[in-house]
Amino acid sequence: MKLKAALFDLDGVVFDTEPQYSGFWGAEMRRYFPDKEGLENAIKGQTLTQIMEAFFADDKQAQVDIVRRLDEFEHDMVFTYIAGFCPFIEDLRQHGVKTALVTSSNGMKMASVYRSRPEVKDFFDRILTAESFTESKPSPECYLKGAALLGCHPMECVGFEDSFNGLKSVSSSGMYVVGLSTTNPKESIFPYCQMVIEDYLGLDYESLVNAIYPIDH
Repeated sequence: MKLKAALFDLDGVVFDTEPQYSGFWGAEMRRYFPDKEGLENAIKGQTLTQIMEAFFADDKQAQVDIVRRLDEFEHDMVFTYIAGFCPFIEDLRQHGVKTALVTSSNGMKMASVYRSRPEVKDFFDRILTAESFTESKPSPECYLKGAALLGCHPMECVGFEDSFNGLKSVSSSGMYVVGLSTTNPKESIFPYCQMVIEDYLGLDYESLVNAIYPIDH
């Protein structure tokens, strides 16, 4: 087998945005559930739809207000790359590996990303957003669609994720799973991954391929 494609989630995988989201959702949860502590940790990795269904299904006004505040928040977010990401993905592409972004973020959020980091479009052959899917992670739909658009079989692909739902999505698709311990502790995500990394420093095409397709001696 040959590594033909690498697919990446966005938050906590390409950009170190999770602390910002924890701050936003911490404030929102305290606004609506002042007697419950730490709800922002319970929702890590969930899509906006999943959060709304779990906590605000019967409060339509809250949904409207939260979405408005979230859009305003994401408009002004700081998008800092995970350490080592840029040279790593450039190395993959130099070795002929196709790349895709597979994110639950919507078009409005991505407009903010492109405004802040226009070069991100050059890192990926395909960019799939929330509007591209009918099922949310942990469904494998998004990764299977990404692989198909790149013209690759899932077993020829590697997926990079940080959340539990995202890791399950990659695993269910049949891809090799690399987990980033940017959102959850290494020990927590380890059972869902074949490799765990803190960032991309020290990782390159050769070391990744050797991990995915070890040579029997």
